[in-house]
Amino acid sequence: MILSTNHYSHLSLIFPASILVFKILAIIYTLSFIFAANLIFLIVINVNNISVSFGGTTLFSDVTFSINENDKIALMGKNGAGKSTILKIIADVIKPTSGNVTGPKEAVIAYLPQHLLTHDQVTVFEETMKAFAEVNQMQKELDELNEQLTIRTDYESDDYMKLIERVSELSEKFYSIEETNYEAEVEKVLKGLGFERKDFTRQTSEFSGGWRMRIELAKILLKKPDLILLDEPTNHMDIESIQWLEDFLINSAKAVMVISHDRTFVDNITNRTIEVTMGRIYDYKAKYTHYLQLRADRRLHQLKAYEEQQRFIADNQEFIDRFRGTYSKTLQVQSRVKMLEKLEIIEIDEVDTSALRLKFPPSPRSGQYPVIVEELTKSYGNHVVFEKASMVIERGEKVAFVGKNGEGKSTMIKAIMNEIDFEGSLKVGHNAKIGYFAQNQAALLDENLTVFETIDQIPLSDGTVKIKDLLGAFMFSGDDTTKKVKVLSGGEKTRLAMIKLLLEPVNVLILDEPTNHLDMKTKDIIKDALRDFDGTLILVSHDRDFLDGLVKKVFEFGNKRVREHFEDIKGFLAYKKMNSLKEIEQN
Repeated sequence: MILSTNHYSHLSLIFPASILVFKILAIIYTLSFIFAANLIFLIVINVNNISVSFGGTTLFSDVTFSINENDKIALMGKNGAGKSTILKIIADVIKPTSGNVTGPKEAVIAYLPQHLLTHDQVTVFEETMKAFAEVNQMQKELDELNEQLTIRTDYESDDYMKLIERVSELSEKFYSIEETNYEAEVEKVLKGLGFERKDFTRQTSEFSGGWRMRIELAKILLKKPDLILLDEPTNHMDIESIQWLEDFLINSAKAVMVISHDRTFVDNITNRTIEVTMGRIYDYKAKYTHYLQLRADRRLHQLKAYEEQQRFIADNQEFIDRFRGTYSKTLQVQSRVKMLEKLEIIEIDEVDTSALRLKFPPSPRSGQYPVIVEELTKSYGNHVVFEKASMVIERGEKVAFVGKNGEGKSTMIKAIMNEIDFEGSLKVGHNAKIGYFAQNQAALLDENLTVFETIDQIPLSDGTVKIKDLLGAFMFSGDDTTKKVKVLSGGEKTRLAMIKLLLEPVNVLILDEPTNHLDMKTKDIIKDALRDFDGTLILVSHDRDFLDGLVKKVFEFGNKRVREHFEDIKGFLAYKKMNSLKEIEQN
């Protein structure tokens, strides 16, 4: 809906010459704006010397970089380095302690936070329409201003001229927006993301995390942003959702900056990596995997320079100590003292120095078939999750449950754990001792214990592993170990729950989305431990890199069925790309 010239017809009756000039100026402004819009995005955003400090601690300082039109940037660094803070500053959600972010005022920045902001009291369609909230607000304000112009008579007052200027300013923006049938656009995008028309009127609260993420992504798509900021977008998303997101970011998006612990996702979509470390950044024109090599080379050079500098300092300090008080050497000694005082000490970047390798306690031997499922059917009211599903999992097998959100993966696990009723047969084998990590596992921790106490109460089978080293490998160090569980963040609780589970003597491990909120270092530690686990593993995960090299069989949930694939995750995904998802689901 575009403001027409009829909106100004009432003014021509009052002072036609002025309105004519005003219209001409408005047209000139509009044309110049449209012309400029095609030129200004060689650089989208400039981050200028931003610093963030709180509580006497500096998170980072003097961070400077530019985001160009086609940049696909991975923002990397350990937890707590300031990655999310930088994203929020660029999105203008928070302000830096010093410095600023500049860019064309017309640039549209879309920000997808780590925690979804969708409301539970609105429908999918209503939530998606919020993509046009700014345009609707502009129209509302223009209508109100035009109403004031109609009734006011103080034509010579400063307030009236300010009113005219505001109408001009808003009109400039409003005229630059292409006339659009917003409801049709919303319908088109939602259908493209897999929603059916009947879903449009459903409450957002009825959808799983992956589908709610698609609602947010639909809003971003409709805004046609110049820069998209994504903070852990693949958490709670199934593999199909991630593949769709990759395709959108590669082929449809302009500039993108993403924080993600999904290594494959980051490698597929990015062409640049910015690392936040020790209060500063390093900017690489490279994908994540190549960046790791470059970072290792950089640290090697730093270490060499550091060692040379330390030798230089030691030699000069020896000279100072030797000749201090010697009259003939006074000037030389003073000169070297001043030189060392001014010397800027080379810092070596943070690196994981932990050599800890987690090992599961030896598993008590289970029966040959820990899980046997025959003709299993589960329904919730009229909704059938799956019907007549069958599977046999042998001792020592490592299998993955994959499929779209809501297709029954977690439901099958709940059936194995005997947490729900069902039709059919499900047998847990002889001497099967199950360790279960649910999506809400963190909520089951004793909140009154400290981090250290939570792990200390578990007997460690390997006496060489110290609790503090174990906690340190999972980013609990120093004062963190004395914190009460109740004050930990969701991600910290997840890490603690994972440590607790990995130390239990079990022979069947069932993990439901265990890698959400875990950084790459922690995931690698867990993956190595699971690879060496001599028991049976059932893993629900959307993280392809985590599954790769870990599972040897895939059970696909979809279309009310469970299909068995005798191949690893790479083979399974290759098969799916040869045959579209729709074809697979319709078989």
